[in-house]
Amino acid sequence: MKALFFLRHYNDIDHITPVIYKWVDSGHKCDVVLIGNSRFRNDFRIKFLSNLEGVRVAYIFDLLPTLEFFGWLFQTLILIRSLRFGLIGPFIKFLADIYNAKRRKPIWEHTANRLLERSFGGVDQGVVVFDWIERNSSICVEWVEVVLSVARARGLGTVSLPHGDSPHANKLIRRREWSLNPDNTFAAARMFDKLVVPNELCAERFRPFLDDSAIAVLGSPRYCDEWLTKLAKLLPPSPLTRSDSKLKVAIFLRKSNFTTFWEEVSEVVQMIATFPGVELVIKPHTRGGWQQSLTRSASLRRLPNVSIAASSVHSAHLLSWADIIIDLATSVAFEAVKTNKPVLAADYLHAGRSTVADFMPETELRCRDDVYKKIDRFLSNGCDSFYIEKHRQRFLEEIIDVTGSDVLPRYVALLEALAQARQPISHSTYNKPK
Repeated sequence: MKALFFLRHYNDIDHITPVIYKWVDSGHKCDVVLIGNSRFRNDFRIKFLSNLEGVRVAYIFDLLPTLEFFGWLFQTLILIRSLRFGLIGPFIKFLADIYNAKRRKPIWEHTANRLLERSFGGVDQGVVVFDWIERNSSICVEWVEVVLSVARARGLGTVSLPHGDSPHANKLIRRREWSLNPDNTFAAARMFDKLVVPNELCAERFRPFLDDSAIAVLGSPRYCDEWLTKLAKLLPPSPLTRSDSKLKVAIFLRKSNFTTFWEEVSEVVQMIATFPGVELVIKPHTRGGWQQSLTRSASLRRLPNVSIAASSVHSAHLLSWADIIIDLATSVAFEAVKTNKPVLAADYLHAGRSTVADFMPETELRCRDDVYKKIDRFLSNGCDSFYIEKHRQRFLEEIIDVTGSDVLPRYVALLEALAQARQPISHSTYNKPK
C-alpha cells in the first residue's frame, strides 16, 4: 500500500515521523512532501526517513514547475489569516479579493493533481495524510480541501494525524479567548475521512464538529515506548556539556499567543539562579520563541548560571541533560513524566491548568514560595521519589498509551483501512489494543 504524507512544521515532524517509520517498517511505501520551510530538510528525523527503503522525501519546490510553485506560494500567503493583521493586512485582503476563489482554483487543482499523480499513478490503494489542519493554520485550508477532493475522486482515503497533544486541561489559554463555546477553528477537521487524536483530552476540542465514528483515539505516537526507544538511537550528539552543578533545570517556553505572565517568569528564573550549584537553561519555542521578551532580557543573559538554548539543542537533549523540568504547559514535559524525571507544573505562570498538574497534583507550583521550596528540596534530598506513582500511571494510561502500549501498530492499521477501497470502515478494527 502507498501513503502520501504532507509535513509543515517541527511539530508535525515530531508526531508523524513515528507513524511514517512504522508504516514502512510494516512493508508499505510512502512519499513525504515538505510544504513548510525548506530548512526542515536538514532535520535529523527527515534525514532518517530519507534513508529508509520505501520512502521518498522531497520539498514541494522541487516537485512543481517554478511558475506553478510560486503561484501556489503566492495564493497560500494571501490566504493565511495571520497576515490579515498589522500594516499589510489591508493589502493582503485586497490581493485576496482580486485573486478570488475562481482565479485560485486552477493553481490548486494543478498542484494537487501533479502531487497525487506522482505518488499514486498506477496505484489502486492509497491514503493521503495531513496533520491537524485548522482554520488559522499557516497552510491554506482552501488548497488542502482541493487536495482531498482530488484524492477522493481517485478513490484514496484521507486522514488528519496529530501534530501535538493537549498540555492544557482547560480551554481558555490564549490571548483574546473569552468563550467556552466550541471553537470553530477545529471545524476544518470535517474535510477528512478520519481525524486521529492521541487521547480523549484532545478529542474534546473536535467532538462538537465531528461524529464519534470520524474520530479515532489511538495514543501518542511521539511519546510511546517504541518510538522513544528508536529516537534515542537517532538523536544527534548533544551540544550540551556536563558540568559540576548540583541541580540542572530546564524551562520550556510556549508560543507567544498563549497567555503567559512573563514578569513573574523572569522573577522565578532570577530567584532560581540565586541558589548555589544550580544551572538553568531556557528553551524558546521553535516558532516565535526567539521574539519573546524573556529570551531578549539583558538582565537574564548576564546571569552566569542561566543560558538560552541554541536552536541546535533539541528538546530531547535538554530532557536528557536536566535533573528537573519546569513546565509552562508544554507537551515536551510528557516525555519527562515517562522517564520518571521530576516536572514542576508552574501553572501560576500562565492562564492555563496544565494536564501534568491535573493528573499529578504533587507537581503543581501555585506561587513563588512553592518554587523556592521545591528547588531547596531537590538540592537537599535529590530528585528521587517525586511522583505519587498511582497518579503517574494514570497519566501514562490515559494520555500516552490509551488502549495499550502498542500505539504505532494501531496507526498503521488505521492507514491500511483507509488505503483500501473506499467503503465504510469499522472503528473497532483499529481502535483496540494489539
